[in-house]
Amino acid sequence: MDILIRTFAERGDLAHLALLLWALAASAALWRTLGELARATQRMDDFVRELARFNARFDDPS
Repeated sequence: MDILIRTFAERGDLAHLALLLWALAASAALWRTLGELARATQRMDDFVRELARFNARFDDPS
């Protein structure tokens, strides 16, 4: 890692390195957020399915 940073520093490409790190961090945050959203959607779907089963079981036909 030290060699990589030294190479960027010698060439004056620190801004490019910072931009790359920012882009990688933003992409990782996006993937994590999308994963959390998918899990939340699945939990909501499971809840609604269980609620429908509960209502079907205790529905009063009279």
